[in-house]
Amino acid sequence: MSKQFDVIVIGGGPGGYIAAIRAAQLGFNVACIDEWKNDKGGPAPGGTCTNVGCIPSKALLQSSEHFEHANKHFAEHGITATGVKMDVAKMIARKDTVVKQNNDGILYLFKKNKVSFFHGRGSFVKAAEGGYEIKVAGAAEETLTGKQIIIATGSNARALPGTPFDEELVLSNDGALRVGAVPKKLGLIGSGVIGLEMGSVWRRLGAEVTILEGLPTFLGAVDEQIAKEAKKAFDKQGLKIELGVKVGEIKTGKKGVNIAYTNAKGEAQSLDVDKLIVSIGRVPNTIGLNSEAVGLQLDERGAIVVDADCKTNLPGVWAVGDVVRGPMLAHKAEEEGVAVAERIAGQHGHVNFNTIPWVIYTSPEIAWVGRTEQQLKADGVKYKAGSFPFLANGRARALGDTTGMVKMLADAETDEILGVHIVGPQASELISEAVVAMEFKASSEDIARICHAHPSLSEATKEAALAVDKRTLNF
Repeated sequence: MSKQFDVIVIGGGPGGYIAAIRAAQLGFNVACIDEWKNDKGGPAPGGTCTNVGCIPSKALLQSSEHFEHANKHFAEHGITATGVKMDVAKMIARKDTVVKQNNDGILYLFKKNKVSFFHGRGSFVKAAEGGYEIKVAGAAEETLTGKQIIIATGSNARALPGTPFDEELVLSNDGALRVGAVPKKLGLIGSGVIGLEMGSVWRRLGAEVTILEGLPTFLGAVDEQIAKEAKKAFDKQGLKIELGVKVGEIKTGKKGVNIAYTNAKGEAQSLDVDKLIVSIGRVPNTIGLNSEAVGLQLDERGAIVVDADCKTNLPGVWAVGDVVRGPMLAHKAEEEGVAVAERIAGQHGHVNFNTIPWVIYTSPEIAWVGRTEQQLKADGVKYKAGSFPFLANGRARALGDTTGMVKMLADAETDEILGVHIVGPQASELISEAVVAMEFKASSEDIARICHAHPSLSEATKEAALAVDKRTLNF
């Protein structure tokens, strides 16, 4: 007999598990279905973010950063460290422990909030009286019936045509997180978030890293001034980034991978690497959802079609996160998950796409919110710009990392902040001040008049705000 629920969430990633917990907090009888498995075959909720994305990549970035500091920067502080070595197996094991702690934390939250968890793949069977019948294909097949369905099935790595992932030589983000030894030569196709972060990890550990990017500009979505500053830093570190390339045939063999490509000048080139990471974006994951059984509408990319409130074309069916339009960001999925749960409860869920922050966790970190200078120019918006370098920031000097700047863009007439862009130390944390300010329609003067702790990196944000009106305190 089918088990009855008010809300069934298909997918236990950031959008799904957050939606399930919030719906349960609002008084609904909730089930969450997720098929991720750990190495022992047990449940591993958290989706791509927790298992092969945000969390494990940050663990590896932290480990590799410690290693680089010990080898290259401790001496500046009077610390002598000799014979520093990296135990890659132990680094990977620590990463796996961090992932498991997050998996277990989600299962604990389900139990605490009385969310019924089902381990397996969820798919539509048919529309049923008052809702939908959902099949769970796991160790034992079960059938659930829900009045409201929230789809949060995430996304998958996009492979190059004709070059599937084998996760040994040609790696997706999954394989890139499980490399067992430092490759002598590492190739990356795509200079997006995953490419830059994973390239940074293995470059710090000694790999010779080459990144091939098809676009003629570096980090096209980033403010141009910030992107140029970031590329200067990466070039100095030894990351080799080639722009405007066209990738041709890729061959794998006992010696590794060979990539044939043409450079920006149209000249034929060949690159031999031990391993190749392909980072050319992600595609919505609707495989096995059996959407056709209920007539769920998908677009040409395979994404689920939703309106501004995340409603699909079917009554009582919602979708959030990577499987719908908008940026493929874990925190965007979380915001949508909470909003949908609240909308089901008759509340007014809130998601503001204009204030969703973006972060690339390289060193230097890159973070931004709002519009770039090139976007404002293209839209014909009159604006004022101000920037402040970390080179002039006392805390950055004390940290020993003065790379980068904070840049602020404000409306020329109203002074409302339209965008904030940061490249430099702890940009991922600093950007939150800008998000809060923009959410409350703050002006650059508002930031300039707020007292910031001294010495702190956040003073650079205040200085950038002052610079918008051509003022400075010059800490």
